Amino acid sequence: MENKLLVIGTVAVDSIQTPYGQLEEAFGGSASYFSYAASFFVPVKLIAVVGEDFPDTFRSVLSEHQIDLSGLQVLVGGKTFRWKGKYEFDMNVAQTLDTQLNVLLDFQPKVEKSDSLPYIFLANIDPDLQLQVLKQVNRQKVKLVACDTMNFWIENKRQQLDETLKHIDLIVINDGEARQLTGETNLVKAAKKIQSLGPDKVVIKKGEHGVLLFYGEQFASLPAYLLEEVYDPTGAGDSFAGGLMGYLSQTEDLSFEGFKKAIAYGSVVASFAVEKFSLERLREIKLSDVEDRLKDFQQLLTF
Repeated sequence: MENKLLVIGTVAVDSIQTPYGQLEEAFGGSASYFSYAASFFVPVKLIAVVGEDFPDTFRSVLSEHQIDLSGLQVLVGGKTFRWKGKYEFDMNVAQTLDTQLNVLLDFQPKVEKSDSLPYIFLANIDPDLQLQVLKQVNRQKVKLVACDTMNFWIENKRQQLDETLKHIDLIVINDGEARQLTGETNLVKAAKKIQSLGPDKVVIKKGEHGVLLFYGEQFASLPAYLLEEVYDPTGAGDSFAGGLMGYLSQTEDLSFEGFKKAIAYGSVVASFAVEKFSLERLREIKLSDVEDRLKDFQQLLTF
């Protein structure tokens, strides 16, 4: 199968501490979680950068799925992006203990003509880099461009982020970021203000409290899949976005109903991701497991 979905983001080495334990030198990064989750549905082309210290075992993890790694640059003499974080009993909030940008400081994403794929996701990365990618793709071939962002970029690169949003069809962010971006406490008002910046479709993640979809003038709300234990929330949002974009790329149904199904698939994929550290739980499942859990999810939502 040919690639249908392009993602640019981070491939990282994480150190994570939660109430259930801790893990040093774990595989992480927004593009890692996204591409693995999306590749349950469609082949994915990944564009990212790592250093010479990037473990071969991590590369092998991505190679398990239909992920094209030809866009994964290795900077000679560089060190891979590293993040260290901690979660306490409110697992919706990550405390960043250390961030080492390393090779990201010199990253220049390169998009080949063959990479002008119909579906593009600009994962959580510097808005300048997101804009670089948008300038290189053939927009006439693109059916949907989506992006993510974070509080750091909203605070420190607002002008560049606003420019990026002018070219975006869909933004996937959490509730805190939506409020920070707009200055609105009410998420309905926040979503409408975000739509005025460019993206007609807004998905607001609320962690264990579910997700909101704003599609033009239409609106939908979905709770999170209920879990007894959450071991590691790192990458949950990226896995959600991967499931959502993977499903949309597979079905090519960009209607309101198609998006509602997509956020359900995204929620289910994310529910698996948090059950173990790093990408380990996603590595254990197949698309059939996602489908089975989706059926359970539908039963929970029926009244």
